[in-house]
Amino acid sequence: MVKKIVTNSIFTALVCLLLSGCQEKKKPLLVEQNKAETHIQHASGFTIKKSEILTEIRVSSPWPGSERTFTYALVPREKLATITLPRDAYDAIVATPVESMVLTSTTHIPSLEALGVLNTFVGFPNTDLISSEKARERIDSGQVKELGTNENINTEIVLELNPEVIMGFGINDTNKAYETLKQSNLPVVYNGDWTEQTPLGKAEWIKFFAPFFHKEKEADSIFQSIEKSYKEIKLLAQNATTKPTVLTGGLYKDVWYISGGKSWMAQFLKDANSNYLWAETENTGSIGLSLEAVLERAEKADVWLNPSLHSSFKELEEANSHYKQFQAFSAKKVFSNAVKKGETGGLLFYELAPQRPDLVLKDLIHILHPELLPDYQPTFYLPLE
Repeated sequence: MVKKIVTNSIFTALVCLLLSGCQEKKKPLLVEQNKAETHIQHASGFTIKKSEILTEIRVSSPWPGSERTFTYALVPREKLATITLPRDAYDAIVATPVESMVLTSTTHIPSLEALGVLNTFVGFPNTDLISSEKARERIDSGQVKELGTNENINTEIVLELNPEVIMGFGINDTNKAYETLKQSNLPVVYNGDWTEQTPLGKAEWIKFFAPFFHKEKEADSIFQSIEKSYKEIKLLAQNATTKPTVLTGGLYKDVWYISGGKSWMAQFLKDANSNYLWAETENTGSIGLSLEAVLERAEKADVWLNPSLHSSFKELEEANSHYKQFQAFSAKKVFSNAVKKGETGGLLFYELAPQRPDLVLKDLIHILHPELLPDYQPTFYLPLE
């Protein structure tokens, strides 16, 4: 009888050990566990917190005026099967490092290229907009699929690609294609790099991409280099002895859209030590004005930047003969970021400039204070033909 009791006790202990072993393999994740926050100095639209188990990314500004914050959990794929995540706490759960990603904005491409993970790029809406030579090689070889348009992504092709992440771009939360993809268990992660209002704020979004590929150290190094370059060239601009007056924008259907005084472009012009004629305005986006209002204030402007998408003085004159009334037109001091195009017509500026604000600032200083950078070859801004 005693032998039987001992045997049963041993059996019970073994069962308990086995059960506890199974429980250790499937650890419930403690949401309140300590997380170290990644240092984000300039960008305001996202935060990153990292623990031993996961990286948590929160996007508070996926589009202007958003009242919702999106939260994403990035988990190393070898740990994902051993933990239990509270799925209602996250808008997407992603296994890392990511091996395949659909992008939806050309601004996403430079970050992947800089981090050395462009090989993960598999799909894009309207591939003709892409200027990057390395990305175009992937498109031409069939490694990146055409997905239609961002507003109406071909979900069938995306489902066939079965990417591990769709890096989303949205102006609101009503993209039906994204909802379809989410229902098919494909993670959609909103990227709000375009909502940042400062040059270095946009550039810092390379840190947003880094955790998807375990490239945090590389991203920090890349951004520090860009930040250092930007600050140095900004300091150089303070040596200028003049502050040229600047006009921006052009007419679209009888409305002249200029950059607001708190916009990304206005910050560049401030850092380039110029006198932007609408610097006092509080707008973070564009301002719509009449031709008469612009002419009254900017007729004598020294420099005119971004005259819509026109790339020559002939085009400008044909678009509206009143353009000739501006001093910058007659002095041939009109410069555009729309002259330099990719192989299939995409504008390099809108793709690369957010990631390389230091190059944009150098271009502007070369235009506004040519004596400071006499031998510089511009990257984005060229004079009209």
